[in-house]
Amino acid sequence: MYQIIRREQLNPTVVRMDILAPAVAKKALPGQFIILRVDDEGERIPLTIASYDREAGTVSIIFQIVGATTRLLAAKQQGESIADFVGPLGTPTHMEGLKKVAVVGGGVGCAIAYPVAKGLHDHGVTVHTIVGFRSQDLVILDEEFKACSDKYVLVSDDGSTGRKALVTDALKELIEAGEQYDQVIAIGPLVMMKFVSRLTKEYGIPTVVSMNPIMIDGTGMCGGCRLTVGGETKFACVDGPEFDGHLVDFDEAIARSQFYKEQEQASDQHACRLLNIEGGN
Repeated sequence: MYQIIRREQLNPTVVRMDILAPAVAKKALPGQFIILRVDDEGERIPLTIASYDREAGTVSIIFQIVGATTRLLAAKQQGESIADFVGPLGTPTHMEGLKKVAVVGGGVGCAIAYPVAKGLHDHGVTVHTIVGFRSQDLVILDEEFKACSDKYVLVSDDGSTGRKALVTDALKELIEAGEQYDQVIAIGPLVMMKFVSRLTKEYGIPTVVSMNPIMIDGTGMCGGCRLTVGGETKFACVDGPEFDGHLVDFDEAIARSQFYKEQEQASDQHACRLLNIEGGN
């Protein structure tokens, strides 16, 4: 069992937890993920490692309450435990040789973008961060992004953050203002990553995207997380989760992401009972 050392409600639907998992914390790197089960009867779900503390032996995860399993996880409080916490899995973010990078995050994908931005910053890379949310009340990790960014741009769909724009608009402005990036890293909804990649391809800027399709075992055996990248089949769990955004078949990935929409909606029948839980510490 893995104890929840800290629980924090970041916004109405996003929760952060620090899990006591010394073996995972010892080897975790930015860009990697874990697979957990809330209890012995639960399904396996992948979650990106948001941060880690090797000395304390803790790993932070940030997740959005979207289905039955994340609701069960969100119901857990500080001091309680979860059944399984396996990792680190996947390949870490490549940082060698990079001098200036734009990290683009969208919505809850910012939970994945943050450890990447921080890792690059700690590695001595100049980091420009662009993050977008639907509205101000959904913003997460604002201060954390500011602390690890040489330039920080926050936008929202409704303008409640102070600027109404898409992340692609903000990125294009920076590029056309003369900013030269060795790489752009986009993390968020599939449609957002698709259009960021389309934009950067016009300017010839190498682009990495973080793919998070349905996973079951996390070892490449089940094939559930397969993607088409450059005409070849890849598995997000072992070949990724980061891939060349200019080579990913986003239309196929978007179509595959809808396969279990009906089942996911069915699992939401008891949302009202669990969403009334008080936030954590």
